[in-house]
Amino acid sequence: MMAAGVQFRIQRGRRRKWLLLGLIAAAFAVIILIVLTQFDRKTEEPSPVKTAVFSTPAASNPDLAEYRVKIRPGDTIGKVLARYGFSAADIQVLYDQVKPVFDLRRLRAGQHLRLFADPSGAVVRLEYDIDDFNYLSVEKKEDLFRAGLNARPVETQTGVIWGSIDESPILAFNRLGEQDSLALDFADLFGWDVDFYIDLRQGDSFKVIFERRFLEGEFIGYGRILAAELSNQGRVLQAFAYVAPDTQRLGHYDAEGKSLEKEFRKSPIKWARITSRFSSSRLHPIHKVYRAHYGVDYAAPVGTPVQSTADGTVTFAGWNGASGRMVRIRHKNAYETMYLHLRSFGPGIRSGARVKSGDIVGYVGSSGDSTGPHLDYRITRNGSYLNPLSAKFDPVRPLGEEHLAEFKQAIEKYQLLLSEPLAFIGGSFF
Repeated sequence: MMAAGVQFRIQRGRRRKWLLLGLIAAAFAVIILIVLTQFDRKTEEPSPVKTAVFSTPAASNPDLAEYRVKIRPGDTIGKVLARYGFSAADIQVLYDQVKPVFDLRRLRAGQHLRLFADPSGAVVRLEYDIDDFNYLSVEKKEDLFRAGLNARPVETQTGVIWGSIDESPILAFNRLGEQDSLALDFADLFGWDVDFYIDLRQGDSFKVIFERRFLEGEFIGYGRILAAELSNQGRVLQAFAYVAPDTQRLGHYDAEGKSLEKEFRKSPIKWARITSRFSSSRLHPIHKVYRAHYGVDYAAPVGTPVQSTADGTVTFAGWNGASGRMVRIRHKNAYETMYLHLRSFGPGIRSGARVKSGDIVGYVGSSGDSTGPHLDYRITRNGSYLNPLSAKFDPVRPLGEEHLAEFKQAIEKYQLLLSEPLAFIGGSFF
């Protein structure tokens, strides 16, 4: 009997313990629910403002409560503000007075609207994120809504990298912790002198001085390439950024002030394998007869962007029989370029469209008489075909003599850093 009594008391103690733990857990859950409800009400529910009418912010009430609203699909400024107690008349006056600065009908889903209320509950300011870098700010002053467009401060830092290219610039830049886009910009810089598929050799090296951009501490992309160097097959190419005073246009020049830009880029695709060259007699892969091949074939995956190799005007964009989807562009000095077998055309590419060097004119495909995805690229001058791989083109106009002294002074620090990149360690060079 004694043993049975002891066992009973132990079981009863356990029940009391679990009951107490259950009550504590339930109370904790209720507290969490209340906190979450209040948090959600502050960020997503209408704010506890006492009046929905803008009032002039008082200097004695510098601390404002912020109510953040995420724009949902189908939201309008009227729908959003009505949820916060604004009348239709208030919303119409706000819309009419802000429209010259920003059309509030252009709210985009996913962006944020912020309302700021003073301690009395009156809304004193409204902000809307137009994009990642710019926002609209509205305040009521002297019975008028004053609106302005504001830019968030973007911090720019200077970076320096150097290394060798064993396979491709992208892999080389990735190994140094940089993104593909910087490698593409680097290749674009020297694209008038180097075909980055056929001209690179094992052990070619590079140096790049460039800008990194940050918004609120987060990396948002690259800015300008300030200076760069490419050692390729024993030759050294350099590029220095400079805004010419007469044109106010950013360009890249060598140390003597000669523009890196030439009449035509070396290749319409940044990285692609050449499968067929310019020839007066080539065995056609489909028709099995020998005929002239007046272009260069670049094999690349379907959808690879194809860029215009020079400024010009599109004279044809459509289907052209065996050539499939084709773009023809007229350039100055009686040049024409053609881009054959495309899958589709680039944005805005149509007859009469103006294009700049590097603009996307189409995407690699296999349309027309084609055995696989590739681009057939051709150049003519005065109607006669040229070999795109051996043709020589003139550079664009160099800097004027009157600007050379200022240019050479501006690039001195970059020349020093390209020769001694270790001087940048610690970030104290600039």
